[in-house]
Amino acid sequence: MNPLELNCEPLSLHHLFLLGKSETRLHLGEEFKRRVKASRATLEKAIGEKGGTYYGINTGFGALYTTRIPAEDSSRLQENLVKSHACGVGKPVSESVVRTMLGLKILSFGWGHSGIRLEVVQRLLDFYRLDILPEIPESGSLGASGDLAPLAHLALPLLGLGYFHHNGNRYPSSFIEEKFGLKPLTLVEKEGLALLNGTQYMLAQGIVALEEGFKAWNWAQINAASSLDAYSGNLDAFRPAIHAVRPHPGQIASAQHILDILSDSELQSKGEKFLQDPYSFRCVPQVHGAILDSLNFVARTLEIEAQSTTDNPLIFSESGEILSGGNFHGEPLALAMDYFKIAMAELGSISERRIYKLIHGERNLPAFLSPNPGLNSGFMILQYSAAALVSQCKQGASPASVDTIDSSRGQEDHVSMGANAALQAQEQIQRVWTILGMEWFAACQALDFHLPAISSSQIEALRTKFRLEVPFLEQDAEMYPYIQASVNYIRNHAHAEVG
Repeated sequence: MNPLELNCEPLSLHHLFLLGKSETRLHLGEEFKRRVKASRATLEKAIGEKGGTYYGINTGFGALYTTRIPAEDSSRLQENLVKSHACGVGKPVSESVVRTMLGLKILSFGWGHSGIRLEVVQRLLDFYRLDILPEIPESGSLGASGDLAPLAHLALPLLGLGYFHHNGNRYPSSFIEEKFGLKPLTLVEKEGLALLNGTQYMLAQGIVALEEGFKAWNWAQINAASSLDAYSGNLDAFRPAIHAVRPHPGQIASAQHILDILSDSELQSKGEKFLQDPYSFRCVPQVHGAILDSLNFVARTLEIEAQSTTDNPLIFSESGEILSGGNFHGEPLALAMDYFKIAMAELGSISERRIYKLIHGERNLPAFLSPNPGLNSGFMILQYSAAALVSQCKQGASPASVDTIDSSRGQEDHVSMGANAALQAQEQIQRVWTILGMEWFAACQALDFHLPAISSSQIEALRTKFRLEVPFLEQDAEMYPYIQASVNYIRNHAHAEVG
């Protein structure tokens, strides 16, 4: 188990990645509880003593903000909000995304600006601990006012409504009391709004995609080193002196990482070398490095968002103020996710170009990596499939953040489409994993043509395990099972840390 205490201290990127893991156990610290209680007390005092008008607390929502709601209807107002906003469509999102959403929503309340009761936060924590995962359709959010539809689905089981998943099974939320002894809650002032306002859906999608992005980057480095060795590539382009005079951090890290991977390669010490390699090999530090810098930018954005309060209005206990603003607007995440999509498209693109060079029939490698080309097509059509995926990646890199649409009778007249960008980011990284799996398959085939000379100890250790699952292809065979096995292998052996 991974214990993780939430106590009003920033979580690291590593901790944010842990939120989506079933083995993580969350705990609320004393400062967290104190801030939640203080925020609620401030709200109740303002409602009881000042008699002011506060958006979504005693008014309607969106364009209906001018409609005053009587105090006796406050609970009904919050329940109606949750039910009416549960308009999500499409297939349910992954369990890791839902867990991350729950963790992020709980975390957001701990900063003490939402006015929600501690018992509601604790019920969300019960869901997290008991693995009661609300069913959340993937589409329906405009990214402002936050992720209204997905978060409404997250909140439905609190009221005994909607569906949840547990141990791989789907249940109506009316079963929660029967299975777990948890009675439905009655929401009071501000609570429905606090649950629905916020960016936790797009943020959770982004965090899960980003972890996969770092893993894919790390394996792309292994791929590049393996393909470079198989292609009799020259390591001079990776020497520190070159990168010291153009000191982008990612470029320096990428170059040094490749040198480390190939430090004891026989092929580098004994094999034939060429003066210059094609860009897909020679410019790996410049391309992979820029992608790493992009991922780090996205990471900083997501880290800031995770430590933020993004609902509305906000309660400030020290001053007693209740202020209406726009922290729910997803523009920072929309731009970051679009950047991520572009970076991942480039990671897939340069990988496919290395595949193309490996099958080209040059540098002592046979055409299409087949021992008997002509009778056998070898890896010819694998490259076609990789190229098709690269084209899809290019199409998937189109920015969602430049789109907007009028909603709520013009009150919400500029939206971020951040949820769409984050959902597209998830789709993008899945395509890239497949391309990287194809390159690994091809690079391992190419390296076998150099035997008995071998690559580095790190690459050969990975190849030895891989050969237990996918053989060297002496002749044509059905390729798709091997492609899937290759993708599964690299995903199971990749990690998110930079080497």
